Amino acid sequence: GADTVVEPYNATLSVHQLVENSDETFCIDNEALYDICFRTLKLATPTYGDLNHLVSIVMSGITTCLRFPGQLNSDLRKLAVNMVPFPRLHFFMVGFAPLTARGSQQYRAITVPELTSQMFDAKNMMAASDPRHGRYLTVAAYFRGKVSMKEVEENMLSVQSKNSNYFVEWIPNNVQTAHCDIAPRAHKMSVTFIG
Repeated sequence: GADTVVEPYNATLSVHQLVENSDETFCIDNEALYDICFRTLKLATPTYGDLNHLVSIVMSGITTCLRFPGQLNSDLRKLAVNMVPFPRLHFFMVGFAPLTARGSQQYRAITVPELTSQMFDAKNMMAASDPRHGRYLTVAAYFRGKVSMKEVEENMLSVQSKNSNYFVEWIPNNVQTAHCDIAPRAHKMSVTFIG
């Protein structure tokens, strides 16, 4: 369709503005959204509504701390301070777990270890770039729902030590977690990934 013709132009022509005039850029692309719809959600013919649903859950997760009170609360300014080591490096990959189809009633019990594992899984990233081919400078994880922060911290440390090659060593304590007690509508607990 016409979308695919202009997509590379839009991306290329907007990068300069995003580098110079944006404090934080959350990268989401259609290829990754379609991959999630086909592979993870098993949708045969995803609609724009399905793609928009994925965008809405991840952006809702990113802005949770602006909309609800929570312990270890964070906001977009703190996110920038903690996550942007150099002003031009403010482009983030985002992800969400657990991924479920729009309107789905899959209330399968999910655990904190499952969430942390899914959170770092390339299949849950909303940008079609494999994070295993690079390294994270910083990571933020926003957990929502009835979650034990002690369990979260233990699991995050475990994931970091198992995957230490994927984190730069010159930024110490480069993983930040935040928590909000209020779960998103369709889940008992969830996590939003920013890295």
